[in-house]
Amino acid sequence: MGFLVLIIVPFIIVLIILAFLLEKIINKLLRVEKKKISETSGKNVDRWGRGIILVIFLCTLPFVITKDTNVMKWYWIFYFILLVGFQSILEWKYLKNSKQYVTTLIFLMLSVIIMYNIEYFLQL
Repeated sequence: MGFLVLIIVPFIIVLIILAFLLEKIINKLLRVEKKKISETSGKNVDRWGRGIILVIFLCTLPFVITKDTNVMKWYWIFYFILLVGFQSILEWKYLKNSKQYVTTLIFLMLSVIIMYNIEYFLQL
């Protein structure tokens, strides 16, 4: 167990740092100014949508925990697609004249690829 933690924790820290840097680079290339949905009229839609997605996720989690790791991996991938896809749609709708949703979609694709191939990355 301790050996596994020594591998996973640095891996997650490196992924977070890379994601932060990649976001800065993509935003600079696309000339995107970071804005928040909570500063627009979509504030309530964002809160309610995230809340509903979270409640559904938490209610279905006990049924998935008892399954094998492959089912659990797909469960997390589906949850992430749902959550980040919802965020991207709201950015597209409420942040007019902004390409911030493109950055979110790029992160969604990269994150799904990493989550799908997590076993391969951890073996390196």
